[in-house]
Amino acid sequence: MRAVQYDRFGSMPVIVELPTPEAPVDGVVVTVRATGVCRSDWHAWKGHDDSVSLPHVPGHEFSGTVSAVGDDVIGFAVGDRVTAPFVFACGTCEQCRDGATQVCTRQQQPGFTLPGSYAEAVVVPHADVNLVALPDEVGFAEAAGLGCRFGTAYHALHARGRVAAGEWVAVFGCGGVGLSTVLVAVAAGARVVAVDVSPAALERAAALGATTLPMGEDVAATVHGVTGGGAHVSVDAYGSRATSLAAVGSLRPRGRHVQVGLLLDDEAVPVIPMGRVIADELELLGSHGIAVGEYAAMLDDVVAGRLRPAESIGRTIGFGDLPDALEAMDRPATGSGMTVAVF
Repeated sequence: MRAVQYDRFGSMPVIVELPTPEAPVDGVVVTVRATGVCRSDWHAWKGHDDSVSLPHVPGHEFSGTVSAVGDDVIGFAVGDRVTAPFVFACGTCEQCRDGATQVCTRQQQPGFTLPGSYAEAVVVPHADVNLVALPDEVGFAEAAGLGCRFGTAYHALHARGRVAAGEWVAVFGCGGVGLSTVLVAVAAGARVVAVDVSPAALERAAALGATTLPMGEDVAATVHGVTGGGAHVSVDAYGSRATSLAAVGSLRPRGRHVQVGLLLDDEAVPVIPMGRVIADELELLGSHGIAVGEYAAMLDDVVAGRLRPAESIGRTIGFGDLPDALEAMDRPATGSGMTVAVF
């Protein structure tokens, strides 16, 4: 099979021929039909994630069809249209038994601990736990982001942020996760203010229903003015000291902050005003992916047209364009929305 691989962190990825994987006894092989190009893939490529071993095949957002099935798999068959969250759960630990597969203590991740989906085939272990059947009404390109960016936004707002109709949601960072957060918030009946440095990203967020603001030193105060006292929920969808601090600062009393964007290297330890957290009874919440059990409700909303993940896609590319697309993330984005490779 063809796969994108790099053998040194930061070196130009190349397309190579690798053996097509075999299905483990409890898993399946998925023929990849679409895969997202995510900022997390860039972090892995740059060496920011110590779970990655070289040489490595990146990619963790995918959809496709089952091409091989292990003997112990009972819920899926060859030809099924499927997707999966980026956390492959064990299914047996305490967290999995509680339905919190997104924080499985024995989790594996394609594109990080396992070979990923920048390939013509990818293995999904524990398939009866991790694989999700894809309705015919949901296309492969829009489904690719459900395992990470769109699913992450859905979990962050509903399971963690507990968003309610009529509330204000402040979204910091309007990349793939941020635009997905705007879509999920608007669908929930919330009012949204979106913040970014990119005029193109802000234009896209406005088209999706958000009031937009440029990132700046006084942006938290500006959010307070726009929202009439501060956001009920803030989401840092970018991941930096500046965005996390501004997001917390944008909250009204008893507001909920949800941290989604990864803070790495020099950005890893932001300074949070704990005095205000105490005085205003703010909630600081982490959010990691999406639980398998949340897919049914999310897919129902997609099929019904209440959620429109296709609107978070900025461009589609071919398999051969994946190396350049990953390398291009070294530079400021020239467009908006997520990039999806369709095979």
